[in-house]
Amino acid sequence: MQYEPVAPIRWQDGQVEMIDQTRLPEELVIIRPRTVEEMWDAIKTLKVRGAPAIGIAAALGLYLAIKDSRARDRAEFETELKQAAAYLASSRPTAVNLFWALKRVQKAVAAATTTTNDVSSLKDLVLKEALAIRDEDEATCRAIGKNGAALLQDAEAVLTHCNAGTLATARYGTALAPIYYLASRGKVLKVFADETRPLLQGARLTAWELHQAGIPVTLITDNMAAAVMARGLVQAVIVGADRITANGDVANKIGTYGVAILAREHGLPFYVAAPASTFDLSLSSGEQIPIEERDPAEVSHFGLRPTAPEGINIFNPAFDVTPYRYVTAIITEKGIIRPPYKENIPRVLTGESR
Repeated sequence: MQYEPVAPIRWQDGQVEMIDQTRLPEELVIIRPRTVEEMWDAIKTLKVRGAPAIGIAAALGLYLAIKDSRARDRAEFETELKQAAAYLASSRPTAVNLFWALKRVQKAVAAATTTTNDVSSLKDLVLKEALAIRDEDEATCRAIGKNGAALLQDAEAVLTHCNAGTLATARYGTALAPIYYLASRGKVLKVFADETRPLLQGARLTAWELHQAGIPVTLITDNMAAAVMARGLVQAVIVGADRITANGDVANKIGTYGVAILAREHGLPFYVAAPASTFDLSLSSGEQIPIEERDPAEVSHFGLRPTAPEGINIFNPAFDVTPYRYVTAIITEKGIIRPPYKENIPRVLTGESR
């Protein structure tokens, strides 16, 4: 068996094709955003989600914004590109990959040696850089899978929270990449997937993609994680990240912090898998990470059905921050980072240590 995950975001026949993740698992729907506004909406409404995938979508969104530009020279073109980047950046605040990808494309244009009035070449460059981000992310996820496999090869089962699999990236994922890597080499781990309230990314997405790939997956509600650990059903926890600060604090889907505390209590390693682009070394700690708060209806309703009294106060942060002291190791494409994180994060990311 190949254990190959799907590719959730592609450039096909001159257009963007993405899996609409809000429609899973009921149906597999491919959407084709044609304008920057449609891409903004796809990011905002979680049709595409997961930090690396958001970055890829944003970069392709920049191309959608300028592909029909009538800019007369380079200066006018770069102004349009900057405006489109600011617009796309307003879609979601927490995942650093979004801003990283937008800055990378703009930087590539600024560094181009093309003539001032060769706007057509600049358009091609935007697309080329966006596709490079997509291709590099797939290679990055493969490397994360290989590096993380060494930490999980003695486990029989792991627990994961939210979706940090192929649907959150170009392909293979971050937290699930070691699972796919090991499976392709004959060791198939069992995966316990938290449902991940309130939007059920674990139930709708992680369980779906693992089942599609032939990986044995068991779905549990969020409040069952402690019982699963207490019964010895898993030997490790592995999650993704939306932003990692200089001290090793990790922002990830709401509920991750609680899972980390449970892992510590039960003596289980708690691994975070993320690409180098997810690190924000400009922030010293997780207290500085902006946390997105979403529509209260996501908590007060289950789908369209109300599950809470009308008019009550609702708190709905999309992410929480897991302090570095709960993180056993961070798995990146450049190597495995262990404490002390302040010293080892820059060393590994710059290639000075492995």
